[in-house]
Amino acid sequence: MLDIQTFDAVKGGNVLYKALAHPLAAVAMEKLSGRLQSAGPVGLFDPDSVAPPLLTMYPALPVTRLFVQDVRQVGETRAGLVAEAMSDIGTSGIRTLLVAGFDAARTVALLRAFIPAEIAILSLDEVRIPAERLTNTRRYLDPLNFAVNYAFFRDAEGLSTRLVTANYWAGYGATDVRFWLRLYDQAGQVLAEWSETAPKGAGGIAFDSRDVRARFNLGDFTGQLFIHAVGVAGHDVVKYAVDTIGAGNEQSLSCTHDANAWPSARYAGLPAPRADERVILWVQNSHGSAIPKGGIVLDRMGAEQPVALDEEIPPFATRALDVSELLPDLRWPAQVEIRTGRHVVRPRYEVTRQGRTRIAHVNVERADLRPDPGIKTLPPQMGRGFLLPFPILPRGQYRSQVLPTPMAEAEDNLPLRIDVFDHQGQKLASKFLGRLPRDHATLVDLDDLLPEGALRDIGGHADLVYDFAEGGDANGWLHALMRYERRDEAHSAETSFGAHIFNTLMTYKGEPQSYSGPPPGLSTRLFLKLGGEGRNSFSHLIYPASGPWHDMSDTQLLLHDGEGVVLAEAEIKLARSGSMLVRPDLIFSEADIAKAGPRGYVIIRDRTCRLFGYHGLVDDAGRFSLDHMFGF
Repeated sequence: MLDIQTFDAVKGGNVLYKALAHPLAAVAMEKLSGRLQSAGPVGLFDPDSVAPPLLTMYPALPVTRLFVQDVRQVGETRAGLVAEAMSDIGTSGIRTLLVAGFDAARTVALLRAFIPAEIAILSLDEVRIPAERLTNTRRYLDPLNFAVNYAFFRDAEGLSTRLVTANYWAGYGATDVRFWLRLYDQAGQVLAEWSETAPKGAGGIAFDSRDVRARFNLGDFTGQLFIHAVGVAGHDVVKYAVDTIGAGNEQSLSCTHDANAWPSARYAGLPAPRADERVILWVQNSHGSAIPKGGIVLDRMGAEQPVALDEEIPPFATRALDVSELLPDLRWPAQVEIRTGRHVVRPRYEVTRQGRTRIAHVNVERADLRPDPGIKTLPPQMGRGFLLPFPILPRGQYRSQVLPTPMAEAEDNLPLRIDVFDHQGQKLASKFLGRLPRDHATLVDLDDLLPEGALRDIGGHADLVYDFAEGGDANGWLHALMRYERRDEAHSAETSFGAHIFNTLMTYKGEPQSYSGPPPGLSTRLFLKLGGEGRNSFSHLIYPASGPWHDMSDTQLLLHDGEGVVLAEAEIKLARSGSMLVRPDLIFSEADIAKAGPRGYVIIRDRTCRLFGYHGLVDDAGRFSLDHMFGF
């Protein structure tokens, strides 16, 4: 496992990791390793404990000695090296000293006065990415310098991908946002590299694999797109949605959320295949060093019988791993835990059935979470506490299912209940699921909870909630996989997400969350793309409520064109604990939709409550996609 710190729920992201993992840093690190091979022996001066991530990500660095400044750290072992006092550098016999830090010119100058001239001194400034790719050139490890992410990107066998987002940084004062992009093929080789300028305002942004293919005269490709946003403000995260679209005889359609730029040791929420399905996990190496044999491991959730992939995966390469390669007898509704050793960001998976595919993502399985006894004793002011809201699509046409998914390494039980509501917020049903074990395979079909005819033409939603009627533990990181199928089995979609406390006046450990401050300032700002090419976008919008809040929402829909100009506005109201299917093409005029263009989008805005939504595309042939929405 890579000895790296990536994301901490309290401190946020580790910008040092992003600086070391950047593809351009990886290229520079390879060159530095070559230089040091002929300049050894090499020592590493490590005052800030950078050695573990540096040497685990770049094992080719020929470092043989480790020096520290804090006398209490002398004798400690870091990255397999025993720490020595920096005062011994001069007599250590090394020829080169590498300072493990950026913006290190002052440190190098001060060290020079105490280290013999025959010892060369270098620093990690040797592997800095170019200044034109930095937002803040004065401080290299500014998080805004590394607003990056990866996307699964494919144009092959009748399937194309289209990534969409908006220049949400403009809302925080950014005036010159631009992108540097690098496309890797399946072997990890660079297929294309280019730059694009974002709209000056909060305009729409789209990267289409068909356009990239034509622009660079490429053949079929499947790989990953690295995205680096420069000149940003407010957010150091690149959020997006990606549609996978079939053409011609290939009639697949699906969408998925951003990759989450922080590698995790484990991921969960990967479904086992049904007997007539094939489930592919797209393993995409996020680093400039190979994933070793045994570095990718699958296990049935809770079985503790891991099976490793006995294959090396090159830097930045993509491996299509069929779940049945390692777990040939596992079947849905069993679920799979993925152990990646922090080599990959949140992976995509693809389910193929009856000649059509649907693509979705797994989620980060937390290593830091333990049962929180406070959740079991939440006061009445917190109402139902943590909720995981998800759509029930109109039952006349769709079948809706949910599979709770353990999402923490220490989680061995899930005490759960489902509450079902119609679109007006009236509770229709409630079912206690029990205290589910970690290795459970409890798939809930919403048909089994509702009377015949209920939610037939207008869907509703359900909330997964904690219920301690039979005891059990909770950690607040409640997740589930939701699967939707057309009744004629012509098409399917699935998504997954986690719980929050929604719309309460009192707070508990940062919940409820909002896009602009704590209660009572709860608000919503969700991004909804538009359709095109015979497809219409939609949002299944939910007003989840843990406790009493406004009876009705006060929600605005703002239609933007590709440059971020608001073309039209509309108002809707959702009942508390209610939901609504929002179709821009049915709300705004055909002329305004056309004027918005292919990069147009809708912002769903509410200053009175926090709404939650799922989005997708639908066409007249019955194809549809679904995933949870993002906001900013």
